[in-house]
Amino acid sequence: MDLPVSPPVKPMLARATARIPPGMLYEPKWDGFRALVFRDGAELEITSRNTRPMTRYFPELVEVLLAVLPDRCVLDGEIVVIGPGGLDFEELAQRVHPAASRVDRLARETPVSFVAFDLLARGDTALMGQPFARRRAALEDVLGGRSAPALATAAREEATAERAATGPAPGRLPAAVYLTPSTADLGLATEWFHRFEGAGLDGLVAKPPDGRYEPDRRSMIKIKHERTADCVVAGYRPYRNDPAAVGSLLLGLYTDDHLLSVGVTSAFPMARRRELVGELADLVSPIAGHPWDRPGARAGAGAAGETEAGLAGAAVATRTPWDAGESRWSRGRDLSFVPLRPERVVEVRYDHMEGPRFRHTTQFVRFRPDRDPRECTYAQLERPVSFDIADVLGLPPA
Repeated sequence: MDLPVSPPVKPMLARATARIPPGMLYEPKWDGFRALVFRDGAELEITSRNTRPMTRYFPELVEVLLAVLPDRCVLDGEIVVIGPGGLDFEELAQRVHPAASRVDRLARETPVSFVAFDLLARGDTALMGQPFARRRAALEDVLGGRSAPALATAAREEATAERAATGPAPGRLPAAVYLTPSTADLGLATEWFHRFEGAGLDGLVAKPPDGRYEPDRRSMIKIKHERTADCVVAGYRPYRNDPAAVGSLLLGLYTDDHLLSVGVTSAFPMARRRELVGELADLVSPIAGHPWDRPGARAGAGAAGETEAGLAGAAVATRTPWDAGESRWSRGRDLSFVPLRPERVVEVRYDHMEGPRFRHTTQFVRFRPDRDPRECTYAQLERPVSFDIADVLGLPPA
């Protein structure tokens, strides 16, 4: 490739803040894979946040990008899967697979889209030194002057035709390129922050209109949802190779009579990690008979529709820490843990859920000796009101 901005390039990052700052340009925060797209004629390369090549995993997206983008350009954006219920990160995570046959099958079954939100180069001109407001205008021009609704209309029509021809899952959109919504209106941005979560989005990103593009620097601002939950501590993993220190506490929530694994909390100073081993020593128990006993957890089940969270499927009703082994990201990792009697409760901060579990690692707040572990259920969790991803992107009614 012979571009004014060539790989490897790390994307510009964002620092977190609790409030939406005034005087910025605001965009929805997409929950997918951050990606840079480099096109030079017939050559196209997609790289990850860590500059790793991702092109081979998304052949359907490559085809669309070559059809939509000008011959020479570099875009920053997010790769997402748009499913019937909004953004689907679990389906997206399955797309990174070494087997070519699986890549081809998933490209048909769970196609990805690219949501563009910055332009780093166009033709022979590097744009990273220009203010963001100018880069945004150039990005709109690169996409043919079409807004997100115009791009989405074509995607909706293609999806309808594809369903008629091949019968994919209803509500699943084909690969497409979208322009992320953007506004300078603080009131509208605040409305987006609250409403768009129901479509699976992750908060807001605020960008200074005069800001340059600074690779690998936290020059943008992100505002994410923050909530607390009381969870049962039912085990821990040792800190790396140090059995005398806690690496992470394993968290659970009850639904019916089952304790589901929902995530971990792990940010402790080293001295505190060692103290926790001693504090939890009296709770260490055999794995046999533990709620997350590997054979027992997969054999046990209740009626899937009877859980407090309305979670579907017996696999959900028996989720344990061992289930992380089914993820490509955890494959090959040691998933063993020290089982604890589920008698202690911890309060943690989290941003949002992904199915029955916390989407990200939670932040420790405090132990709650005043809480009954059996009262740590899904009923306490705030669930956002459902919001159609079509309205975020401006899609017409199906």
